[in-house]
Amino acid sequence: MLRDAMRASYDTIGVNYSDLRKPDPRIEAAIGRALGSAKTVLNVGAGAGSYEPADRRVTAIEPSAEMIRQRGVAAAPAIQGYAEDLPFDDNSFDASMAILTVHHWADKAKGLKEMRRVTRDRVVVLTYDPSHRGFWLADYIPELVTLDEAQMPRMAAYGDWLGPVEISAVPIPHDCIDGFLYAYWRRPAAYLDPRIRAAMSSFWTLDTVSEGLCRLASDLDTGAWAQRYSELLSLDEYDVGYCLVTTT
Repeated sequence: MLRDAMRASYDTIGVNYSDLRKPDPRIEAAIGRALGSAKTVLNVGAGAGSYEPADRRVTAIEPSAEMIRQRGVAAAPAIQGYAEDLPFDDNSFDASMAILTVHHWADKAKGLKEMRRVTRDRVVVLTYDPSHRGFWLADYIPELVTLDEAQMPRMAAYGDWLGPVEISAVPIPHDCIDGFLYAYWRRPAAYLDPRIRAAMSSFWTLDTVSEGLCRLASDLDTGAWAQRYSELLSLDEYDVGYCLVTTT
C-alpha cells in the first residue's frame, strides 16, 4: 500500500533527522504570522516537531514511528496516523499546519480537504512551487526538476482543495539552519556531504546523483561555480521557490 511504503521510507530517512532539520527562526516567524490568533493548532505530517509553535496548544499527527520517536520531551503529543484520514471531528482546531510534507502524501487532495474539514479558521501549508525555475542545483542534477514536477502539487491546486488561499513567497536566509533540499543555495559544498543529503528525501528518491555531484565538486575546486553564480554570494536571502499557502 502506497501510504505504508511512505511511512516505511521515513522510518529509514528519519534516522538522525532531528539533528539536521532544525527550525529556522525566520521561517518560524513567517509561519507564526500566518497562523494568526489561533490558540489550538493541528500539525499534519508533523515529523520530529519542527516549527510547532510553543505558545499555542498543538496536536501532532505523523505516520512514521521513527519520526515520532525523535520528538523532544517538550514537543506536542503525537498521534500515529495519516493526513488522508484525520481522527478528529469537524472544526476541532482553530488552525492546522503542514510544513514541507504535502508532497509525501499518497492522496494530496484528500489530505488537504481533511485539514480543511477539521479546521475552523486558518490552514497554513509550507510547500514548494514546482513551476519555479532558476535554482542552480538543477544545472547539476536536472532530475530534481522532474521529481519536483511529479510530486509537488501545482499552486493552483491548493485553491481547488482548500478554497480561497493567499500564496506568498518565503525567501530562504543564506545561513538557514533547517537543512531542507534548497536551503544551501549559498553553501554549495554542503551538497557534497552525504550526512547532509541524508536528511533530504529527494536524494533518497533519485537512483543516482554521483555524476552531477562530481561535476559540482570539480566546479567548486576550479572556482567555476563561484564565477557562474557570483550574484548569489552577496545575497542575504533568496527566493528558491518555497511558498506559504494560507486560507483566507
